[in-house]
Amino acid sequence: MSRHGSRPADSQAERRQPPGTSRPKAAAGPYPEATVVSAANERRLRLLSYNIQAGLSTGKYSHYVTRSWQHVVPVPSRMINLDGIAGVIADYDIVGLQEIDTGSLRSGFVNQVKYLAERGGFQYVFDQANRRIGVISQHSNAMLSRLRPSRIEEHKLPGMPGRGVLRVRFGKGGEALHVFILHLALGRRSRSRQIGFLADIVSDYRNVIVMGDLNCPSDSSEMNLLLRAGNLCQPEPGLYTFPSWHPTRQLDHILVSPAIQVEKVAVLNQTFSDHRPIAMEVKVVGLLD
Repeated sequence: MSRHGSRPADSQAERRQPPGTSRPKAAAGPYPEATVVSAANERRLRLLSYNIQAGLSTGKYSHYVTRSWQHVVPVPSRMINLDGIAGVIADYDIVGLQEIDTGSLRSGFVNQVKYLAERGGFQYVFDQANRRIGVISQHSNAMLSRLRPSRIEEHKLPGMPGRGVLRVRFGKGGEALHVFILHLALGRRSRSRQIGFLADIVSDYRNVIVMGDLNCPSDSSEMNLLLRAGNLCQPEPGLYTFPSWHPTRQLDHILVSPAIQVEKVAVLNQTFSDHRPIAMEVKVVGLLD
């Protein structure tokens, strides 16, 4: 199944997840913590979140000015970077991508979602175009998965147009796994509204993973709001992902609900974009074939 568009997709696969939780390292504060429960039918999932800047690499802040033209026209280095990114994501089961182009002038009319899915060997694909600038760019979020979703939806985030969230469900019923992929606004006021919107959705579910470029650090008021109102944990706070050439800012995150067992969290030493990817290994119990 490979889907590109805005219509939800459903399958008939039944999923189960008996109560099974872990104890990820939570950020300081009154946030939920998970507990450890072992199970015989656990499955490990490898997750990756990556803002790929439409396949452009950046080596210093001045490049945003001196190489700004690369954001509107195709350049050979973009395809070289895409091949490098494909090699990185090939090791993961569920990948959330931000700032990916679904086929425009700047990408040489290459649909980068399909390109990466084919080279990474992903069967299930969905993209959400949030900001279209004529033929120049198709700014999108995307999900690549080796596991079959039971439902895929997209939501527009409040605030200025151009921001959205992909909502991917694996399984059915109260024990389904819900994965949210998003890229939040740069402005703090807009970002807070978007986080409030997201928290209202994720708080309804037991098994949740939120991944993306949240544009705020671990100790920000916006992150505190999302952790509390969304009933989420930050397994490893304080990971620096931006800028890729010398990370000093915490912009990219993977958050989980208390019922998700987290084994590993890491920022990968990759510089194909101006962000570094963040990876996580989790265990789910009896959820997926």
